[in-house]
Amino acid sequence: MSSIVEITSQRDTRNKLKHPIHVTSEIGTLRTVLLKRPGKEVENLTPEYLQRLLFDDIPYLPIIQREHDYFAETLKNRGIEVLYLEKLVVETLSNPEIKKQFVDDILRESKANVNGAASVLKEYLLSFSTADMVDKVMSGILKKEIEPEKKSHLYEFMEDHYPFYLDPMPNLYFTRDPAASIGNGLSINRMREPARRRESLFMQYIMKHHPRFAGHDVPVWLDRDFGFSIEGGDELILSEEVVAIGVSARTSARAIEKLALNLFKRQDSIKKVVAVEIPKCRAFMHLDTVFTMVDYDKFTIHPEIQGPQGNMNVYILEKGVDDEHVNITHRTNLQEALKEVLGLNELVLIPCGGGDEIAASREQWNDGSNTLAIAPGVVVTYDRNYISNGLLRQHGIEVIEILSSELSRGRGGPRCMSMPIVRENLHK
Repeated sequence: MSSIVEITSQRDTRNKLKHPIHVTSEIGTLRTVLLKRPGKEVENLTPEYLQRLLFDDIPYLPIIQREHDYFAETLKNRGIEVLYLEKLVVETLSNPEIKKQFVDDILRESKANVNGAASVLKEYLLSFSTADMVDKVMSGILKKEIEPEKKSHLYEFMEDHYPFYLDPMPNLYFTRDPAASIGNGLSINRMREPARRRESLFMQYIMKHHPRFAGHDVPVWLDRDFGFSIEGGDELILSEEVVAIGVSARTSARAIEKLALNLFKRQDSIKKVVAVEIPKCRAFMHLDTVFTMVDYDKFTIHPEIQGPQGNMNVYILEKGVDDEHVNITHRTNLQEALKEVLGLNELVLIPCGGGDEIAASREQWNDGSNTLAIAPGVVVTYDRNYISNGLLRQHGIEVIEILSSELSRGRGGPRCMSMPIVRENLHK
């Protein structure tokens, strides 16, 4: 027979999980996750504009969709509810007035008024059904789609070789970055690169207008209007009391401090924010490309982020004397800092590629350290990183491999492609 304490604990957990967002760890059993199936936006990549759109190669759409569907089915087969960004956006914009406001916002943020084209683009977008309009916004609008039958203005005769009025958003299938769930709230992020900055507008609208989230007063710990960049790939929820955030090529120290201040001011659970500085380069784009949590006391890591004797810059932020200040203490050893903030006597760092100079570099490039934990000690990884996967298994981790020949071309792994919405609390 269950004790009164156990029954009360179960009831408390169910009540907490009624909130539309609930994420208090990296490894708690995943219940609901947000994905985006790659679409036409991937086919609008061309060699000339890869760098502008933050890609190194052009994925083959039918195969990347097949691989993404396999990923989604893998999660569903484990009892995880999969929400799709594109579907949520369509449902969010069912109200015609909200739809019009969204079009105004997306055109303004896209700086789409080329030669005064904004009014024509607005009319063009609103001529579609909501579903087709959302697909068009995500995939991009080519100039040739709305060229006038007869030229009547001087600018229409001018050569302009850039093909898009509205740039495609090929990075959308990396749903981790535009927003990040933290406790019962989230950060809606200012993205570092202009090519991705519009992406978090979708989440802003979903939180404000979608019936699943609107009316629940979901706290936004940091909004996308803040002047400094932060991205979800750098935000890791280590426990109910500790958040780790990478100081990276995409996330600034100022945004981390502001998020910490807001968390300490507006909620009581999170006590520490651990800022982890990593090399600022494309290969180490976010903290989760070089470091992820896979069990209570186990993490993957790419050894190259550490200096001699494992040294690197780690800063622990805690509540200060008032709401405008944080206390900051410096550590130089990541492993020791993690043991300290998590209250662990022992902790294992599992090296990507087994620490081998060639294998580690190759598998990290293909996101060997970018694991998605769906329960304590159970992770989803790319099949191509067989050395890292084998090492995880040697450490007692259940590894679920997914197909990755085309998905990996975007330089992001299973964690990058997923935004947890609800996780169960860890048992203490």
